[in-house]
Amino acid sequence: MTETVFTLPDLGEGLTEAELVQWLVKPGDTVAVDAPVAEVETAKATVEVPSPFAGIVAELHGAEGSTIPVGAPLVTFRSPQGSGNVLVGYGTTEAPSRRRRYADAPDRPKIVSPVVRQLARRAGLDPATLVGTGPDGVITRADVERAIDARRTPEAEDVDRRTGLPVLTRVPLTGVRGHIARTMARSRAEIPEATTWVDVDATALLALREDMRAGDWKPGLLALLARFVVAGLREYPALNSRVDAERDEVVHLDGVNLGVATQTERGLVVPAVRGADRLSIRRLDSEIRRLTGAAREGTATATELGSGSFTLNNYGVFGVDGSAAIINHPEAAILGIGRIHPRPWVVGGEVVPRRIAQLSLVFDHRVCDGGVAGGFLRFVADAVESPLQAVADL
Repeated sequence: MTETVFTLPDLGEGLTEAELVQWLVKPGDTVAVDAPVAEVETAKATVEVPSPFAGIVAELHGAEGSTIPVGAPLVTFRSPQGSGNVLVGYGTTEAPSRRRRYADAPDRPKIVSPVVRQLARRAGLDPATLVGTGPDGVITRADVERAIDARRTPEAEDVDRRTGLPVLTRVPLTGVRGHIARTMARSRAEIPEATTWVDVDATALLALREDMRAGDWKPGLLALLARFVVAGLREYPALNSRVDAERDEVVHLDGVNLGVATQTERGLVVPAVRGADRLSIRRLDSEIRRLTGAAREGTATATELGSGSFTLNNYGVFGVDGSAAIINHPEAAILGIGRIHPRPWVVGGEVVPRRIAQLSLVFDHRVCDGGVAGGFLRFVADAVESPLQAVADL
């Protein structure tokens, strides 16, 4: 038997470290090539790390919750030989899905969500002692919080010094949540932003979508709006740019990678449809569904989560009318749409019920002035109000 040390591989996009969320093996386990050995969280995503070696686990390097630099030892194996290094995501066989892994390992605590796992770990709870109330006995966040409440005693109670209230839990700003916090703070600190908005009559847009759904394709509203946005960026390219502060330049980009703000268990992330300006409405719809699904499942790649040039945000799904969003640094603008709901509207001198929504544009005032921003917003608003003509002209 020889010993082989598997080091944490390069996870891409210049990331230099990762937080160890959970070990998926223990000393003495026999591991096959490409079997996942650990789950780690970077500033971009949560990923399973597959082993490039087959053998017996001799030693695990690092405790759950610790930060491990790229290139540092992760697992030491005892084995007669190794299979050679394999980059994460490029294994020789398909890694088993997370659902199958839990089903095949009944002795492992059934915590599917990384957020719930971290909450339990940071509270010092052993998942094996928890009772899951979710489907098939899966441990939920509520189960962990009940366990935290049950063990809290007056003597051990953590009290917030400012308010005097008991502290329910502490969530370190690490991994994705920490990356989100740092990016938003940097955006507010560095970008002199301005906001402009307009109410639009989306009645015709909803009717067009229903007509399009009469066939075998059921397009989402966001795909139609995305097509209008990329057309507007062709007319007003200053908004598809970024500021290079080190060189004191505005960098205008050739092509659009359209980011779609997506709420997930791990926070707000922005997967990007690469080359969105070259896609039809049908292909935009397909890519938006694929990317937002991957983002919610935690399987979106670092490239998909970090390559946007302009962001589209549908905050209407939360039942709100408007928002002055924070620009996704280092982009120059973000367009949002609120909920579409019935309102009285003047059409041809008559007050009639229509389906109205608010569009809001937040832009970096360094890349353009209000005339350009207003022109882009009006372009998109006109397309929403006369969608059939807009689609014909695209």
